[in-house]
Amino acid sequence: MKKTKLLFLIASILSLFATASFAEHLDKISPSCVLTTLDGKPAHNLQELKGEVVYVDFWASWCPPCVKSFSFLNQLDHDLKDKGLHVIGVNLDEKIKDAQEFLAKYPANFSIVADSSKECAKVFEVMAMPTSYVIDRKGTIRHIHQGFRPGETEELRALITQLLTEHP
Repeated sequence: MKKTKLLFLIASILSLFATASFAEHLDKISPSCVLTTLDGKPAHNLQELKGEVVYVDFWASWCPPCVKSFSFLNQLDHDLKDKGLHVIGVNLDEKIKDAQEFLAKYPANFSIVADSSKECAKVFEVMAMPTSYVIDRKGTIRHIHQGFRPGETEELRALITQLLTEHP
């Protein structure tokens, strides 16, 4: 438990320094990331999803806010999938077993992939858990969101709904 608290504290402190980095990513094309399923099979490359609005959520099993975010992500996927939203949860656990145990407790109705090499997280410069990137139909990062607080869900939903009405 102490390790989790320490990691959460470190991530929170690092997030204070990430603001400038976030600004660099906004309005840029999403990096190409090759991801796998939890059992190691090839999955999505983010570039293949151009034409859809993509909500990429980096998460880990040891992250308390990630637990809370899953119900929101499930609801987003349910409500907006048919309108062109693709929700992807990118797991960053060291051990896939930890991710599987988390998912047994908190099921995901959206795509779950792994970034076992952590290359995608490095390219996106993920500093805290969860960190989400909203990518428009052209493949441009339009919003970056760190952490998860239920009071912010309406703002995120409104942004995503707006992006779903835009066509390249």
